[in-house]
Amino acid sequence: MSRNIKVLFVGNSHTYMNDMPALFSHIYEKTDGGHAECVMLAYSGRDWQWHRQEYLSLRYNLLYGQYDYCILQQAAHPFPPKETTMENGRAIIELCQKVHTIPVLAMTWAEKAYPENQQKMIDTYTQLAAETGALLSPAGIVWQDVQRSCPAIDLYYRDGEHASPYGDLLIAMCHVCTICRMTPQLPDHILDFQIEFPGEGGFPHALEDAAQVRIPYDRALGESIRKAVIQHCL
Repeated sequence: MSRNIKVLFVGNSHTYMNDMPALFSHIYEKTDGGHAECVMLAYSGRDWQWHRQEYLSLRYNLLYGQYDYCILQQAAHPFPPKETTMENGRAIIELCQKVHTIPVLAMTWAEKAYPENQQKMIDTYTQLAAETGALLSPAGIVWQDVQRSCPAIDLYYRDGEHASPYGDLLIAMCHVCTICRMTPQLPDHILDFQIEFPGEGGFPHALEDAAQVRIPYDRALGESIRKAVIQHCL
């Protein structure tokens, strides 16, 4: 039975790249049949400690937003120390649970040049989920699997840190699969932010017209990503 959900995304540039929450909503609707309303609190380079320090914004959203889920993504490059991540993650998860919003941990991925950093992320997110009861979207594990098994799929943006459109396809499908516990359906299109870090005047710049950033994609590659998502999320 389909259901409408409301989701708050909390994170940083890895959260907003390629309008990923919008892609999540599109995939959710194709998978579940319900509507996913997405709201985002994501700012470049910010970690969970920063979101805790800006507590009133997060508090207001969770207290009055009536969210079904809150998808939490920690900073990734560099990944903060485990102790800091655990402390701040627990505090935000506790706030979610007090207002009956289900927390979902969005596991991050290592830099392209430093794949050895992935295990620390896996261990930290897995432990935090186990200790708090939060859901875990294992995007970092799926990312690592696809990198190894399907090297033709470039999951990285050209900086070797952020996600390409295919990387965000992987992330969005992981989140949908984790929440729905259903086989995620492939979207009609993916999004390409075409962002510049930094852009004119030192500010990030991206195309503003959403109609221009929708691009066709190789559905065979998308199917390879989907199979990896199903393997690790169901």
